[in-house]
Amino acid sequence: MTAEIRFSVESLHKELYIGGAWRPASDRSTLEVLDPATEQPIARVSDASVEDGLAAVAAAQQAQPGWAARPPRERGEVLRRAFELMVLHKEALARLITLENGKALAESRAEVAYAAEFLRWFSEEAVRIQGEISTAPSGSNRIVVIKQPVGVALFVTPWNFPAAMATRKIGPALAAGCAVVLKPAKETPLTALAMAEIFEEAGVPGGVVNVLPSRRSSQLIGALLKDTRIRKLSFTGSTETGRILLEQAARNIVKCSMELGGNAPFIVFDDADLEVAVASAMVAKMRNGGQSCTAANRFYAQRGVAAEFAKRFAGAMREIKMGHGLEDGVQLGPLINAEARSKVSQLVEQAQGGGAKLMAGGKAPNGRGFFYEPTVLFDVAPDMQVMKQEIFGPVAPIAIFDTEDEAIALANSTDLGLVSFVHTSDIGRGLRACERIEAGMVGLNRGLVSDPAAPFGGWKQSGIGREGAHEGMLEYLETKYIAANW
Repeated sequence: MTAEIRFSVESLHKELYIGGAWRPASDRSTLEVLDPATEQPIARVSDASVEDGLAAVAAAQQAQPGWAARPPRERGEVLRRAFELMVLHKEALARLITLENGKALAESRAEVAYAAEFLRWFSEEAVRIQGEISTAPSGSNRIVVIKQPVGVALFVTPWNFPAAMATRKIGPALAAGCAVVLKPAKETPLTALAMAEIFEEAGVPGGVVNVLPSRRSSQLIGALLKDTRIRKLSFTGSTETGRILLEQAARNIVKCSMELGGNAPFIVFDDADLEVAVASAMVAKMRNGGQSCTAANRFYAQRGVAAEFAKRFAGAMREIKMGHGLEDGVQLGPLINAEARSKVSQLVEQAQGGGAKLMAGGKAPNGRGFFYEPTVLFDVAPDMQVMKQEIFGPVAPIAIFDTEDEAIALANSTDLGLVSFVHTSDIGRGLRACERIEAGMVGLNRGLVSDPAAPFGGWKQSGIGREGAHEGMLEYLETKYIAANW
């Protein structure tokens, strides 16, 4: 069977994956998956109930001891095989992502490659779970410190990167020795089901990975967080939903990793190389059509270069080809749904009503699909809603600043702090700005910061914990101290 056929919409398993078996929802309910570029249904998948969720937790709990006891090298080799399978099936997986998510095929290919890298990285990290031995200062005993898997982990992932957000969590959990239950976004369950097939083929034992598509998210996750068998929660999504899940997790003191919303500033100083700054802005703003927590959300350009930066940026945005992601040459697909498009439209209209100058785009085209034009707004007041709210769409509002202190104050004028971007030819100014900005990540003269080998996460209300790097695996390990004599 070819890679293309293997992961086509038609051939894909569409039931729940629990305990190494495919099964329908206990109440036989299903949910519909739409192509956001056509607004037409492309599949129906099983819709997990609370009963199904509890069955998945039971399967994970049963599988947990055996998986934790597997030698780290063996766990790493299973992850390595999963990486190789993702690479083998890269084109089919990319087409699947484009169909249910809407992003351009080139971006879907990039996501599959990025997602696979987490499996390769953590296949290597699995053998680097280290403890330590020291002598107590009193000399009375040895202090032995070991790391052990936290236990069954519950994952709730978003629709914008359906493959990468799954592997970024599953990779370190499996490397550490944890069994997992994955609840993917209702908009993009097909990619998660394809990943279940890949893990199964790679040799992950039944029950170690369980996948539960569901449109009953609140009911399902709320019930699972009441189950004391769940020892870890990792969530990627909005800050608002993250607050709710943290409150629910607090009842059983569940260990949490939260990758929440962003409102990333993109600062262009007057000594910046504008060619580089515009190219970086296109990457930082338009990755996944702006539907990314790391997307540049608000642009601040110093007065001396502001007009020229805006002109060049608008010109680049007007060159973007928009359409169905599977069509040749398309660079921008639709937004995920009608609600997202309506939100973006309202923000642009409000900004224009407040005096912002429209330099590119500014409307939703006629016809089917949740499309919105690449848009640039100039001379935007810093207190406008489009600067304060996460846009999650292809809209770039640009405000003008005068001094470095003003730029830093504007960048930090939010409760969120996931990522920021700084462009300057003065390395001293650049590093100084990076240190002063209140964010977990900063891109200095570049528009992309994500890397499996780097710790990904935010400050303030943008999250708790880190994903990627060695730190990402530590999120799934508990520290045990043993006082010993010998």
